[in-house]
Amino acid sequence: MKRLLTLGIAFVMMVGLLAACGGKQETVPDADLTACFDQMMKDAGFDEFYMTDLEGEMLDSYYPGLSEIPTKQFLAKAPMMSGVVNEVVLMQCENEDDAAKAVTILQQRITDQAEGGAWYPESMEAWSRGQVIQNGTYVAMIASAGFQSAWADDFNALFA
Repeated sequence: MKRLLTLGIAFVMMVGLLAACGGKQETVPDADLTACFDQMMKDAGFDEFYMTDLEGEMLDSYYPGLSEIPTKQFLAKAPMMSGVVNEVVLMQCENEDDAAKAVTILQQRITDQAEGGAWYPESMEAWSRGQVIQNGTYVAMIASAGFQSAWADDFNALFA
């Protein structure tokens, strides 16, 4: 009788373990990077025309190699003319290896600007506070003199 009871308890425990392993996996919906950028502009009080798309030769000169990384979503924005640092790249890469490559390229932009590429001491200081943030296949580069923390919070809120 004790053996049967022991076997019965072992069977129930085994079934319980197997049931836990076969649990339903939740999928995280894609984060909307355009909506995130729009929130950043709203936080700053900027209108839709303050920042422009960085494309083509300009994108390649700012971020060499970035345009070669396949993406699902991509935004690269900066003001056309401004003495104030405000530059944002938001991207969803195809995989985490590509995201890691993007992180390297974006961090190099921050380093180059902070170490003299931005010319003016105030601009170099703002660039030195710039951040590259990765969350899985999502990557953000945020450099802003006045909105660094708020914009980083907007991006991070996508994954909270």
